[in-house]
Formats: sequence, structure tokens, C-alpha cells
Amino acid sequence: MNPTDIPKYVAQLGVAARAAATVMAAAPTAAKDAALRALARRLRNAGAALHDANAQDLQAARGAGLAEPLVDRLKLTPKVIATVAEGCEQLAAMPDPIGEITGVKRRPSGISVGQMRVPLGVFGMIYESRPNVTIEAASLAIKSGNAAILRGGSEAIHSNLALWALVQAALTEAGLPPDAVQLVQTTDRAAVGRLITMPEYVDVIIPRGGKGLIERISAEARVPVIKHLDGNCHVYVDAEVELDLAVKVTDNAKTQKYSPCNAAESLLVHAAQAAAFLPRIGDVFVAKGVEMRCCARAAALLGPRPKVLRASEEDWATEYLAPIISIKVVDSLDEAIAHVNRHGSHHTDAILTTNHGSAMRFLREVDSASVMVNASTRFADGFEYGLGAEIGISTDKFHARGPVGLEGLTSLKWLVLGQGEVRG
Repeated sequence: MNPTDIPKYVAQLGVAARAAATVMAAAPTAAKDAALRALARRLRNAGAALHDANAQDLQAARGAGLAEPLVDRLKLTPKVIATVAEGCEQLAAMPDPIGEITGVKRRPSGISVGQMRVPLGVFGMIYESRPNVTIEAASLAIKSGNAAILRGGSEAIHSNLALWALVQAALTEAGLPPDAVQLVQTTDRAAVGRLITMPEYVDVIIPRGGKGLIERISAEARVPVIKHLDGNCHVYVDAEVELDLAVKVTDNAKTQKYSPCNAAESLLVHAAQAAAFLPRIGDVFVAKGVEMRCCARAAALLGPRPKVLRASEEDWATEYLAPIISIKVVDSLDEAIAHVNRHGSHHTDAILTTNHGSAMRFLREVDSASVMVNASTRFADGFEYGLGAEIGISTDKFHARGPVGLEGLTSLKWLVLGQGEVRG
């Protein structure tokens, strides 16, 4: 499908989504959970069809000269499919947040005041490359009682259409409206411009992709946006640290996968450990082909190893999404925290240390959505956090921060319970 009248087409999606959202808000938990389990089953049974659809996208992407990290994000491997299927089942097993009433307190007037958790309504999701996001967004929409309009990247259109067909079949099987999750079936970019300017149909927009995409949507949207612009994540090796742990965690944070936004892009090393630690991690990076952009002290300690370059000021704030890392030697925890807060993107940052006081200071003072002690930044993920799936990672400070799961797609409304009280 490639509609030519984009405004009319996107408005039709909005009308259908708003109607479906009303049904989803009142849907019983059993029906939502049945849809999620049906989706997990259908994902596992559709391996061949998904492989064929994904192969079309991969072939087209390579033919168009798409960078290899972006091609990697396109892949629907059996492991990826198994993970999103498990995420659906994990969500089905979780308590339903919708309708939960909390904080009820009786006031001197006689009324009781509390709050109820409710769906946001309709969210629009705009994302690039990764087709697994189609399932993550759909499954979270179903469990949270929302409707969703999904617009994936043109490079993943065949994969997304195949996945969306499974979502609609699962919703229908569970007796829920298939329009609760809709996919924008045109690759025309004008559809995005319409979707983000329809407050009458869309309650929130969630962009997930490159910095350029998110900046554009943030600037042009007429509805609230949950966003993060980039993921310049740091690993800081403290003065007191277990070196084997530091090498293992730093290696994983950087090289387990280069393309995700939670991969480490910057490495800070306390001067007290630099001579012992840097040659060891340097050997690991050389073996894996990672380019190291270093301050003068780090470069001197790494010596004549290949791919050791001098860092520019710009490197400290760069999200590479590639086998490149910036490395700086610092003289104190204070300097490390100041560097992270100045150059980081407030996404995810980790300290590797055996000093409890240093760990607690890092946790309190680093202004990021996720802050970690002795763990890889690659854990900053809704599935790993036990959220079942994530709609994205927010570096905003209102409503939702960090991996956005079920609760991030809900709101609270006030309830007042009375027995005929009137205000004097």
C-alpha cells in the first residue's frame, strides 16, 4: 500500500486509533494477556516468513550502501525473534497496571482522595532500522491498554509489515480491535509530518532513532514527545577497582554490540589505575579492531599499539555507534563526575569500583537516566530491567526517564470519593 493522499490516509489512521483506544482502555486483563501469548506463539511459528521478509530488507539496504552498523540493526535473527517473543510472555505474566488505585487518603472535609493509573490513549511511534521495535511497541501498547500508530523506517518496511500482520492476527484472536496497533504502510516521509501534528488523534509521540530524526520531531511536533537525542555512555574505572572485573565489564560495554545507544562510547580511568588498566584493555581493543581516541596521558600509556589516536575536544561528546572509543585519564572522582555531566548525554553511565563511598557518590551525582555500579552499560534496556519490553529510553526528566515500559505509557488521574460532602 502506498497512499497518495497522505493527509487523508494519516487522519484515517488517527480516527481508527482513537476508536480502538477507547476499547483498549476498558479491555479485560485476560484478553490483553491472551493477545500477548498469541503473539509470542505466532512469532515463534513464523520464522521462515519473517526470514524471507527480512532478507528483502537486508538485500535492499546493502544495495543502497547502508553502513554495516545500520544493516546490523535491521537483522531479524532467530535470537531477536525469540527475545521479543519472550518479552511478550513476560508482559503477559506481569500485573496489569491499568485501574490500579493508590494513595487514597481521607481529608478533614470527609472526602477521600487518591489516584488511578490509566492509559495515555494513542501514542505514535517513529523509529528507524530495528524491526524488533514493532513488536516491543505493539506488546507494550496491548498490555498498557493504549492504541499505537507505528511508523518504522523505509529500510525495514517488509520486515515491519510481516511482524504487524502477526500483531493484528493476535489481537483478533483475543477479541480485541486489530486497529489497536496500526502500521503506517507508506514510506512517504510526509506521513511523519502529519502524524506528529495531530493532537486530536495522538496523545504522545515517541521517536526512536538517530539524533537528526529526534531533533526534527522535537522541533516540529504539536504533541508531547518522549525522547533521547543520543547515547554517549561512559565507563569510569575508579582508583580502587578489581582489574579483572574492570577489563571484563569495559570490554562488554563497548564491544558486545557497537550499534545500540547503551554501548559505551567514552572510557575514563583514574590516574592511580591507568598504568595497570590501560595496556590490558588496549590489548583487548586492538584484538577487536576498536579505534582508541585518547588524551595525551592515555596515549602515552597505550604506547605504539595500532589504532591509538589523539582525541579532539569533539570526541568527548561523540556517540560513535561504531568500534571507536574515547579514552581519558582523570585525577579524581570529582573530575570523572564533572566530565560525565558535561560531555555525556544523560543516558547511561557506569562506575567500576570497590569503594562503596565512591559508588554512592557516582550514583547520586551523575545526572543520567541510568547509573550503574560494576555492571555493563549494555544492561540499560527495558527487557533486562524486567519491564518485559521497552518503547524507548527517555533522557527527559518529566513523566518517564530511562527505559520506558508499561508505567511510562500510563498516566494518573485523581479520584475523589465522597458521601454527599459539599465545600463550605
